[in-house]
Amino acid sequence: MKLELVGHTEEYAVSQLQMALFPGMTEGQAVSRLYRGEKWLTAVTEICIGEKKTRAVKKMQAEKEDVRMRRRILQQSFYNAALPHLPEAPAWGALSGVRPTKITTKHLLEGGTPKSADRLLRDTYYVSDARRKLALDCSFSTVAAVEKMGDKDVSLYVGIPFCPTRCTYCSFVSRTVGKNLSLLDPYLEALLTELSHTGKLLRDSGHTVRTIYIGGGTPTTLSATQMERLMGGISHNIDLSRCIEFTVEGGRPDTLDEEKLRTIYRCGADRISINPQTMEDHVLRACGRPHTADDVEKAYHMAVDAGFAAINMDLIAGLPEDSYDGFCRSLDRVAALEPANITVHTLALKKGADLFEKRGALPGYEEVSQMVAYANDQLAARTYKPYYLYRQKYMSGSFENVGWSKDGQDCLYNIYMMEELHPILSLGGGGMNKVNLPGGALQRFHNPKFPEQYIGQLDDVLRQKEELFALMKGSV
Repeated sequence: MKLELVGHTEEYAVSQLQMALFPGMTEGQAVSRLYRGEKWLTAVTEICIGEKKTRAVKKMQAEKEDVRMRRRILQQSFYNAALPHLPEAPAWGALSGVRPTKITTKHLLEGGTPKSADRLLRDTYYVSDARRKLALDCSFSTVAAVEKMGDKDVSLYVGIPFCPTRCTYCSFVSRTVGKNLSLLDPYLEALLTELSHTGKLLRDSGHTVRTIYIGGGTPTTLSATQMERLMGGISHNIDLSRCIEFTVEGGRPDTLDEEKLRTIYRCGADRISINPQTMEDHVLRACGRPHTADDVEKAYHMAVDAGFAAINMDLIAGLPEDSYDGFCRSLDRVAALEPANITVHTLALKKGADLFEKRGALPGYEEVSQMVAYANDQLAARTYKPYYLYRQKYMSGSFENVGWSKDGQDCLYNIYMMEELHPILSLGGGGMNKVNLPGGALQRFHNPKFPEQYIGQLDDVLRQKEELFALMKGSV
C-alpha cells in the first residue's frame, strides 16, 4: 500500500502501524495529514482500497503537542480509518511495537493503577480484553523485577553462535558445526579475553552483574570441558556477589548428556532451557531437528537429576506440518513435566530462515489462533502466569511470544532484556549491547555477527566495550 504524508514527517510511526494492519498489501493508498491550528492539532487519515474509501480524524490541543502525543493521534486516526477495511479488529489495536507492555509498565511505575492502565490500553490504543489482561499480568512481573534492581546493576549475555545443525525456522546468526569443531576453541579463547577485559571494566566502574544468560545458537554445542572453561572464566573474571540468576540455554536435547548437565550446574548455573519446540516427531523432522519427543523428556529428567529446579521449555505455534490437535498434545505433554517456565512462541517467518523461502504446509491464521488460545487457557489453569511478552514482524497472525512461569520463578534476565530496564552487556559474536541513557533513550553497540569476524576483530570489540563503559559512566 502506498503511503503519503502531508504536513508531517512521522513516517516511521505511521508506516509501522500500516505494516501491522496490512501486512504484505501492495494495492491501495493511504494519506496521513497533520493540520496545525491555533488551538488544535488535527490528524486526518484517508485510506482507499479498491472502491472503498474511509476517513478518520483525531484532535488534540495544540499547546500540549509533543512527539509522543503527535504520533499518538496520527496512529489513532490511521487505525480508525483502517478498521473498516479489516476483517476484524486487531487484538493489539493501534499498537505496532514489539514491546506493548512498556506502556502499562511505565504507567504503573509512575503511580498508575491496574484499572487506569487497563483504560489506557482500551481507550487510547483499542487493545482487546484478552490482550489487555495479558499485558497487565506481564507488567506486574516487570514491576516486581524493577524492585530487585540496583542503580548500577547490569545483565550479562554471553553468546555462543554455534549449532550442531540448522533448524528450518531459524534466522539467528550462527555457525552450523556438524562434525567440524575446529572453530570452537579459537572462539572460546577470544571470548575469554573479552570476559577478562569486561570484568576489569566492571570492577573499575563499580557496576555489578545482576543476571547472566548464556545463549546462542546452542551453547551446549560446546563440550563439557569447554563449558567448564567458559563458566570458570565467568566466575574468575566477574564479581557474582550480586548475581541472583544464572541461565544456560540448553536448547537442543541432542546436545545434552549427564556429564554436561552436571558440569553446568556445578559451575554455577541455576536455570537451564531445554526446548522441544514441538513434541510431535513428524513436525520435528519437518523443522530439521534430529531429536525425538522422547529425547526431550529424557533430557529434562537428566537436568532435574543434575540439580536444576528451574527449567524453561519452549514451544512454537504454527510450525510446518503441525496441527491444532498436535500442538495441544505437545503443550499437554510439556506441561505434565511441570517445568518452572513454558515459553509459547508463534512462528515468525524471517529472512535468512530456510522456511521463509520454502514455506511448505503451515497452519493458517485460524488454526494458529486456536493453538495460542489453548495454550493461554491451559497454562492459566495449571497455575502458570504470563511474565513477559514480545511481538515480532512477520509473525503468524501478528500474535506474540509469551513466557509463562510458576509463581516466583520468572526469568529475570528475560524481563530486564525485553523491557530494557538496565544495561545489557553482550559478549561474543552476534551480541547487541544496550546502554540506558537519560530520558529513556538507548544506545546500542553491536558485536561482529559471525564467529570468524568476532575473532578477527577482537581488538575493536574490546575498544567498543571501553566506549560503552564511558557512556554508562556519563549516564549514571
